[in-house]
Amino acid sequence: MNISFEIVPRSLEAFDQQYGFVQTLDKGINIINVPDIQRFDTRSWELATRVDRSKYRFIPHFRAIDFKIESGELYRVIEEYALDSVLLVSGDPPEGLKRSFYNTDVVDLIRAVRQRFPSLHIYAGFDPHRSGVQDECDYVQRKVDAGAGGFFSQPFYDSRMIDIYAEHMQDLETYIGISPITSKASMNYWEVKNKVKFPKSFRPDYDWNVEFANGVIASAAANGLNVYFMPIRIDLARYFGEIKLGE
Repeated sequence: MNISFEIVPRSLEAFDQQYGFVQTLDKGINIINVPDIQRFDTRSWELATRVDRSKYRFIPHFRAIDFKIESGELYRVIEEYALDSVLLVSGDPPEGLKRSFYNTDVVDLIRAVRQRFPSLHIYAGFDPHRSGVQDECDYVQRKVDAGAGGFFSQPFYDSRMIDIYAEHMQDLETYIGISPITSKASMNYWEVKNKVKFPKSFRPDYDWNVEFANGVIASAAANGLNVYFMPIRIDLARYFGEIKLGE
């Protein structure tokens, strides 16, 4: 089983701090993935030079709306940074339209990148909260047909939903997202912004989130799945001190 740790590049200093923390975990984490967020100055792929790629697989995110396929700019980035893995997502248009963007469909981008780089590891995303299970699984299949070989999910908070998607994701390299929520305000954000329907047992505290994460890790290990941590704005030492990595 692989375990990926997402580091948000708010700044180079913030990245180095979280990357340093990952190295203290010693075991379990073997992938570093980095989202590309337009309001930050550092692009995801630029962190390739700050990660020990002999120890960690490095997977930067690329937003389809930031690239015009015909320009070849994405190809240039992949070659310049000697990337062997990428995560291609649709991306949300910039607020207020302050930045230019393209109407590039992520399925088309996956297909183009696969044709240009036959041996590249291409990952895509899936969102268990966006639509019904059938619609989302159909979307996953379109990405598979285009050339995606693996998937990173938005965070789950209900193990029953993980079981449902696990059946549909068989034979795909699938990473189950875990993002601890430790405040009511954060819970409200996920409900409104990302349409998350929390189980009645959910509590926005460390104890619930640690117990849930350990259950997901154990289940993933038993069912051929992988795990994807998105530890947004939490006390890393407090949380990961109770997480059973590599068990």
